Order: sequence, then structure tokens, then C-alpha cells
Amino acid sequence: MAFGDVKTPKGLEELNNFLAENSYISGYAPSKADLSVFDALGKAPAGNVPHVQRWYRHIASFSAQERNAWGGQAVPQVAGAKPTTQAAAAADDDDDVDLFGSDEEDEEAARIREERVSAYAAKKSKKPALIAKSSVLLDVKPWDDETDMKKMEENVRTVEMEGLIWGASKLVPVGYGINKLQIMCVIEDDKVSTDELQEKIEAFEDYVQSVDIAAFNKI
Repeated sequence: MAFGDVKTPKGLEELNNFLAENSYISGYAPSKADLSVFDALGKAPAGNVPHVQRWYRHIASFSAQERNAWGGQAVPQVAGAKPTTQAAAAADDDDDVDLFGSDEEDEEAARIREERVSAYAAKKSKKPALIAKSSVLLDVKPWDDETDMKKMEENVRTVEMEGLIWGASKLVPVGYGINKLQIMCVIEDDKVSTDELQEKIEAFEDYVQSVDIAAFNKI
């Protein structure tokens, strides 16, 4: 990563230059590296850093639970050590709730147990479900070397679908003076069909010859 302290104007400018050609800090999907830089920024930066601003809005679109999952690690337990407060609390809860009970327990104990089990099930059901997302890298190919690539990208970015977020892009030489447009996007799997997305882009037939999926990664 060719950038320094993002709290400084120089570091922010270097980060903006880096994100001009990269969708994420590392690889083709958000990771712990993105979370680290996101936390270091603290808020959306102002000024002429459009690529950083685009990247920041994209990372912010994920829930805190999703972002934490990128770098979350279980706290190791050392044999013989005292359990953490959360672990101890969980253990206490497990001790309090006897899901099996004994043959001799009275009706009051059974009633209390059922209430606790019901309360736990209700609490668990309220947890928000994680939204399945994928990072997709598209190769958009023009007809020839006279195709206006800037205009072609502008048309591609006009495609709007619920659950679709456009990311960084760049031109990649393919030979004979022809470049292809390589553009990144993030989709919600349940809302966006890659086939439909490709059809919408290929509808700009004055500019687009074909669209291929260069990379597809689950987030």
C-alpha cells in the first residue's frame, strides 16, 4: 500500500491515488485492511479526494456487524486462566438455564425454565440476518480503437439496480490500440442478477461489444 498517514494531506492524497486504480486496500474484496484505514479516517474526508470519498461511502454501506466480521478473531483462552467477563456471564447463564432438568423438579422450576428458553429464542430471532454480497470485476469490451471509452464508462455507470454499487475502474490494453474497461462493483446476491447486469450494459450497443465477468468473490 503506497500511502502514509491518512490523517495528513499528503497521506490522504496518496490514498486517493491508490484507490483510483484499486477498489479495496487489499485484493478484490473488503478486508481487515479496509477496516483499519476506515477507522483511521474516522469520517468521510473533505476536499478533492473523490476516490477516497467513494471508497469510504462504500465501506460505510456495510453494517458494523459485517465490518467486524472482516477482522474479527476469537479471544484465545489459556488453560487454567480465569474466563473473560463475557465467557463467565455466558457460563453463568448456562448454569441458570437447565434445559433438561430432573425428574423431580417442581412445576415452578419448569415454568421458569420455559420462560427463559422462550426469552432466549425471541432475542435470537431479532438478530439481523447478514446480507449476502459479492464483489464482481467486469471486463467491458468496445467495438474498436475509435470507441469513446470515457463515454462508454459514463453509460455503464448509469445502470442502477437495487443492491448495486459501482466501484473503481481502469482501462486495460488488449492489443492493436484497443483498451477494455475494467470496472468493479458490489452486488447484493438476492437482488442483483449478473446476467441481467450484463444485459443492461450490453444494451449500450453503440459503445459496448461484450461484457465478461473477470472475477467474482463472495464478501
